[in-house]
Amino acid sequence: MSLFRLDASILPATSASRSLADLVEAEWTASHPDSVVTRRDLAADPVPATVWADAVTSKFVDEDQRTPAQLEARALASTFADELINADALLFAVPLYNFGVSQHFKTWFDLAYTESRIDPQGTALNGKPATLVTVLGGNYGPGTPKEGWDHSTTWLRRVLEDVWGLDLRVVQRPFTLVGVNPAMDAFTDAARGLKEEAEKSARTYGQELAATRAAKVA
Repeated sequence: MSLFRLDASILPATSASRSLADLVEAEWTASHPDSVVTRRDLAADPVPATVWADAVTSKFVDEDQRTPAQLEARALASTFADELINADALLFAVPLYNFGVSQHFKTWFDLAYTESRIDPQGTALNGKPATLVTVLGGNYGPGTPKEGWDHSTTWLRRVLEDVWGLDLRVVQRPFTLVGVNPAMDAFTDAARGLKEEAEKSARTYGQELAATRAAKVA
């Protein structure tokens, strides 16, 4: 049994997404104490912005004509695919940054997406159980003043569910900047409740993640 975990927060010491992902992982480990957890920390080990172009352009030349940078990009893309394919379950912790997708995650996905085993024509990830943890500094839900400003969660669901075909569950926690930004102090009670809901969902989905994989193994 194995779990692949990816973290994209640039602030590991105070990361709300990592804290929620820890709860998911704890439930997985409780059910599978001997399982291997493979980790990729995109903040500690960011993917260079140039590798996607190198991987894409490498497809237009014969292998013996590829540059060292192109060969390295292809090798890294293959490593990313291996980590996803070889895991029994997947856990992604990706915060919203500046109303959009984390650049660290986007760069990682773009490179992984060049790997033919996990492109839309591939089926290597279809149906694999996965949990996405995402956090938002504000609240962009229906009826809020900035409704629709979250341009990350929908995209993440699109690429993970529709492109890769993962069996995905999503934990989302809004208002993580309450208690950090004094201008948001009026939302303290609401933020507390949303945090508790997210933590409950993280534990529940962690249990479901472990149970789904256990059922498939059985």
